[in-house]
Amino acid sequence: MSNKTILIVDDSKTIRTSLTFTLSKEGYEVVAAEDGQFGIDRLNEMIGQSRKPSMIITDINMPRMDGISFIKAVKQLDQFKFIPIVVLSTESQDEKKMEGKKAGAAGWIVKPYTAESLIGVVRKFVK
Repeated sequence: MSNKTILIVDDSKTIRTSLTFTLSKEGYEVVAAEDGQFGIDRLNEMIGQSRKPSMIITDINMPRMDGISFIKAVKQLDQFKFIPIVVLSTESQDEKKMEGKKAGAAGWIVKPYTAESLIGVVRKFVK
C-alpha cells in the first residue's frame, strides 16, 4: 500500500469516479479536478497544505483549459515541473501524442483503459 497522492484532471465525472475507485483500491490518495483550470487550483491548494502529488493523470479534451495547456502550465511551476504527467485520452493520433510529449507528458494511455494497464503505468512512475 502507498500513501502517494495522484491528481486526476478529467471533465468526465464517470472517468474521475472510475479512476478514484481503481487508484484508491491500490492505496493511492486521489485528488480530482474537472478541467485544467481546476487542476491548477487543486495544485495551488496543495502548495498551501505543503503537499504535492506524486503523479498527475490528465485528459486532453476539456473545457476552460485543455490537457496540453494544463501540462504546459504545470511545467512552468517550479515545485511541480518534475512531477510525471500521464495523459489519459481518447486521442490516439501520433501528432497529438507528440504535442503532449513536447508539452511535458511522460506517458499516454488511450481510453478505454483497463484497471491493470492503468495501475501498471502508475507503478512505473510512483515508487
